[in-house]
Amino acid sequence: MLRQIAIASLLLSATPVLATAKPPVQTVVLTLQDHVFSPAVITVPAGQRIKIDLTNRDATGDDFESEDMHVDKDVAPHGRVGFFIGPLKPGTYPFKAELHAATAHGQVVVIAGQ
Repeated sequence: MLRQIAIASLLLSATPVLATAKPPVQTVVLTLQDHVFSPAVITVPAGQRIKIDLTNRDATGDDFESEDMHVDKDVAPHGRVGFFIGPLKPGTYPFKAELHAATAHGQVVVIAGQ
């Protein structure tokens, strides 16, 4: 009987931890190839942290830069970098590669209520 009470007590004490667990972080795979981001438009839900997994398939280094999202991440030639954005409010947030901004640009579109 004492063992059952101890088990019940443990289960009840664990319930608040389970209830406050954070949802899994969404990962967006982004590629930089021929000085172009793909996809060029990323749609994400508002209010959530998002992981960007950026792979550079070019022989030159560059970066992911966005003043609106306060991000500037370098990526080596044929390299890979991961970083987080958000949580963001609904809206459109432009990004670019500093060295090839004429071709390597895009936007994160943040949608409310998803």
